[in-house]
This record gives sequence, structure tokens and C-alpha cells, in this order.
Amino acid sequence: MANISIGKAWEETLPFVAREASLLFPVALLFIALPTVILGEMTPPGLQAWFANPKPDTIPTMPAGFGLAMLLAILLIWFGSLAIFALALRPGISVGEALRLSFARLPVLIGTSLLAGAAVVGIVLVAVIISGALSLVSPGGGAALGALSAGIAAGLVFFAGVRLILLNPVVIDRQLGVVASLRHAWTSTRGHFWRLLGFLIIVMLLSSIVASVAQLVVGLIGGLVAGPEGARLGGGIAGAAMSAVIQVYMLVMIARLYRQTQPQDVADVFR
Repeated sequence: MANISIGKAWEETLPFVAREASLLFPVALLFIALPTVILGEMTPPGLQAWFANPKPDTIPTMPAGFGLAMLLAILLIWFGSLAIFALALRPGISVGEALRLSFARLPVLIGTSLLAGAAVVGIVLVAVIISGALSLVSPGGGAALGALSAGIAAGLVFFAGVRLILLNPVVIDRQLGVVASLRHAWTSTRGHFWRLLGFLIIVMLLSSIVASVAQLVVGLIGGLVAGPEGARLGGGIAGAAMSAVIQVYMLVMIARLYRQTQPQDVADVFR
């Protein structure tokens, strides 16, 4: 089992992003930030309120057009992320080559997501069946045990998400199929769960704080210039842009962590 170092990945990420910024950031802004902003503008007010305070018993109806737009936005973000991984894992590759490679490997990523999603649905269904069966036997105890089984199911899904953090670089770097990509990503993170979890928590907190500050500051300026609508639009654009910038650093770091888990004879070196 290879050792991984978050500090080493960060030290390698900083000069690489500084050197390749003219390639990385346009891809992130075009395929990550822009779809996020457009989707935000298309989100109905009822759904926006629910996303801010989700309640399982009051899920609003999702318009068909919005559902299609959300699916397209997700695909564009996946496409852009794969392109950034291509740029990070293959120094010297052009943006055009990275985009073509991303397009070629996107079906594999979609397949892995569908397979993983089916597994999640299966886990949730098992939890629901157990909860229903226990409620029939003992309404009081069944509710408690049902909640416990739901918590265990959620924990398993969360655990799998961390263990598959290297899935995207595996998909873009190796010519593997759906099942083989999932298997390789899973085995690459064996023994590194807690370190990767800490890394994800730090990045998520940082991204949330920076994006919120940018959204607030630009929103205040936009409000002074163009009123409430300017504040909302300006804040949304600023928040999405800052999130995309942080994602560039995060994705490059994940690419470096991925390289650390691979045998030395197949690991590329950033120059």
C-alpha cells in the first residue's frame, strides 16, 4: 500500500497551477462556473427555498425543463472536471487534446455514476424495507431501529464517496471500463480513508467560506449599482467563479494524490 501525503500534494499543486493557470482556469470557468450560474438562474423560487432548507416531506415538484437543464449542467461539470484532470495528469497536453480525451472518457464516468447510483438506491431500498418490517413488528422500536438502519445506509454511502475520490483521475488516466475503473479507484484509496476525509472537509469548508464571502461582497456592490436583481446575479456569478477557482486547486491536488497511489513506473512527473 502506497503512502500519501497531503502536504506534498499541496506543494506540487501550487507551482503547477501557477504555471498552467492560462489552461486550467478558462476550462473551470467555462465548464464548471458557467453551468452553475445558468442553472441557478433557471432554478424556480420554490426549489431554491427547498434547497436552502430541504425537508423530505415537502419536496416541491421539479419542472421537466429544469430537470433536463440540471442533467445537462451535471454532464458539463463532469466534462470540465475530466478535462482538468487530463491537463493535470498529462503535462504538455493542449486544452483541445484534454477536451477530446474528456469527451472520449465521459461515457465511462457516466457508467460508473449510474452503477454507483444503483448501488445507493439498493442500499436505501434495503433500509426502507427493514424500517417497514420493523415498524410492523414493533411500532415504537421499529421507528428507532429504522432510523438506525437509515443512518447506517447513509454512512455507507458517505464512506463509499470518500473511497471513490480518485475515480475521475482513474477514468481519465487509464483505459479501463466501468467496473474496472470503480475497482481500481476503490483499491487505490485502501488505508487512506481518514486522511482523504480530512482533506475533503478542509476543502469543502474553505470553498464554502471563500465563495460565501465573494458572493456577499460582490452582491453588496451589485445591489448598490443595480438593485436587488444586480445583487443576486452578481453574487451568484462571484460565488460560482470562486468555487471554480478552488476546485481547480482541489482537482489538481486529487490528481497528485492519485499519482502517489500508483506504482512508480506508471506515475507521471510534473515538470
